[in-house]
Amino acid sequence: MSAFFAELALLPGGWAKRVRLEVDADGTLAGVSPGAADAGAVRLAGPVLPGICDLHCHAFQRAMAGLTERRTANADSFWTWREVMYRFAARLTPDDLEGVAAQLYVELLKGGYTSVCEFHYVHNDPDGRPYANRAEMSERVLRAARRAGIGVTLLPVQYQTANFGGVPPHDGQRRFVNAVDAFLEIVQALSRASDGNVRVGIAPHSLRAVPPEALRDAIRGLDALDPAAPIHIHIAEQTKEVDDCLAWSGRRPVEWLLANQAVSARWCLVHATHLADAETAALARSGAVAGLCPTTEANLGDGFFPLPGFLAQGGAFGVGSDSNVSTAAVEELRLLEYGQRLLHRRRSVAASPAVPSPGLALYQGAVAGGARASGRRIAGLAPGERADFVVIEAAAPHLLARGPDELADAIVFGGGANPVRDVYVGGRRVIADGRHAQEDAIRAAYGAAAERLAASL
Repeated sequence: MSAFFAELALLPGGWAKRVRLEVDADGTLAGVSPGAADAGAVRLAGPVLPGICDLHCHAFQRAMAGLTERRTANADSFWTWREVMYRFAARLTPDDLEGVAAQLYVELLKGGYTSVCEFHYVHNDPDGRPYANRAEMSERVLRAARRAGIGVTLLPVQYQTANFGGVPPHDGQRRFVNAVDAFLEIVQALSRASDGNVRVGIAPHSLRAVPPEALRDAIRGLDALDPAAPIHIHIAEQTKEVDDCLAWSGRRPVEWLLANQAVSARWCLVHATHLADAETAALARSGAVAGLCPTTEANLGDGFFPLPGFLAQGGAFGVGSDSNVSTAAVEELRLLEYGQRLLHRRRSVAASPAVPSPGLALYQGAVAGGARASGRRIAGLAPGERADFVVIEAAAPHLLARGPDELADAIVFGGGANPVRDVYVGGRRVIADGRHAQEDAIRAAYGAAAERLAASL
């Protein structure tokens, strides 16, 4: 048993003073005691917050950041960006993926995330053939996560078609495609790696990429392995996707999914940007998490999630780094609120009479929703949850003279400087005073991979 002491810590019920955190040998919080003594405990160097789960991440895309911003001859959109991504993914080797993922995961830890849901879809070799070990690329992601020390929910992606109605995949998608049986082989192989820091679920890529029968069969296969395992899916990200779904089925994507699958709290609907009011209410009632990725959604020109109506219905949300143009949890929260302020022309959109601080409401919501989406016990600083937490640099200028009532707002809205000092995952310090123990070696491997991959564009 180890013990830590924080003068100020954010617990599920709000800020508390003189908090003692007791951690068992497995990295789980055995006790959380406000108003306690610090005897025998490691004193933490600043205010302590629970870590946030990055609930939607494509690790390999970190090495694309900054390479897709040039105006093309045509109107730029998500769909033109996607063509560049396909060319980039076509060159990715297993060593590249491991090197890029390890670098990204160190950056995510520094950015205040203590775990990540990796929506992983590059399965096959560049010619579309399976590796001798079908799970080769997925296992490289796990190796990177373990090296960095981040918790991970690995979500191998099911991908079979190019659009609604069974349109065959094209060459740019050949690295992603597996029949259901082959896909479930990958899931089963990965499930043997589950431990305190690893959970395995599945990610049907989207309704356009997974026909109804294949979706049904994959979920049945997952249920045979783990009936509580998380299920994530991209949905209603772009208006074209909504229009194509209407033409195929007569229903909007979220409407179709809710009518045809038992969507529940084990589901995470990523983006869900374009919803009718009835869909917003039904999604909130289902208990599924809305996976919001504000920096990527802004980068790709997706649109705005209907946050006020969703929150009013009691909906659960979390945030993710997605294409990893940003690796800071606070930046996702800030842009989520600021986008809503611009759209609705009012302030404090995420706040409520019960939680009048928008920074606190966003942070606590992201912790709870990210935990639900991950399928892991990471819902905050409480007994039985993982000892995943971040220590804030109290001397940061934008946090000086800010008490508990203002601290969360100052962290989220007070400035662009990174306030994260130390990061603990399962009770183990993985970021110490802003640095990772293997930072230099990981960065060198990333640099070699990034240089080779950039040349492919």
